[in-house]
Amino acid sequence: MSSVDAIVIGSGPAGITAALYLARSGCSVMLFEQMAAGGQVLQTAELENYPGFPKGIKGYELADLLSAHLEGLTVTRSSEAVTEVSGHAGAFTVKTAKSSVTGKVVVVCTGAHHRRLGVTGESWMQGKGVSYCALCDGNFFRGQPVAVVGGGNSALEESLYLAKLASKVYVIHRRDAFRGARIYLDKLEAMPDKVEIVRSSTVTALHGDNALEGVTVTNVNTGEERRLDVQGLFIYVGFEPGTAFLPAAVERDAQGFIVTDAEMRTNVPGIFAAGDVRAKLCRQVITAAGDGATAAQAAFVFLEQLHA
Repeated sequence: MSSVDAIVIGSGPAGITAALYLARSGCSVMLFEQMAAGGQVLQTAELENYPGFPKGIKGYELADLLSAHLEGLTVTRSSEAVTEVSGHAGAFTVKTAKSSVTGKVVVVCTGAHHRRLGVTGESWMQGKGVSYCALCDGNFFRGQPVAVVGGGNSALEESLYLAKLASKVYVIHRRDAFRGARIYLDKLEAMPDKVEIVRSSTVTALHGDNALEGVTVTNVNTGEERRLDVQGLFIYVGFEPGTAFLPAAVERDAQGFIVTDAEMRTNVPGIFAAGDVRAKLCRQVITAAGDGATAAQAAFVFLEQLHA
């Protein structure tokens, strides 16, 4: 069984930044990255609000730059999925299906995955019209009508991307007001020929025998139903954190996100959390990177105290 100073689980902006800062502090690091480095950044067509790139940057380009920053550092990378974390400060064991490694501290940066609508047929229609990633699947619907469900930045950003490909984009939100940035909504409302905003409505049924052919939306105030003939449905209704492998002792909030203090420390000494997996208000690439740096510094201080 191999042993390192710090184990970082997840290789999105938070995980890569944490690994970077820990390695530069002289720590040996094991970085688990089940997906390709970059995490959900890889599912983002373009970032317009990441400082330093005033003209924007493609998601995959930023992911490549983040990953390249680890080259030449004392970071061992594994593509195995973590199944369990056990032990205590100074002697944690992180297990996968094939191996295990021990570490003195653990930094959890596993992010969150898309929440499902819960509509009948959603699961079997995934890949047959239902998607959670416009960048991945949008091109399949070039020249066809699609719908996007959600009211946050992800839904609005991906609607803008899809408007470049689809013949029509319906943006469906259960409320009248959107949570996302006004600048994105303004851009969508400036394209009435391509984009229709469907407010105060929810998707209540999916239609199609072999693939998606349409959806029923129901107005939450009047109960009025309307069918939209779309071939694609892109769902952005929030996220669920990836924490199943963690011990029950790690405190979560009501939605399952990890509770930390301002220094990214959990209630379990030696376990830190950073990025979208953490209970917080703003989930953006820039805040994930900041969380990762803070967690790494706090973990380094903790390691120094262990050695004292």
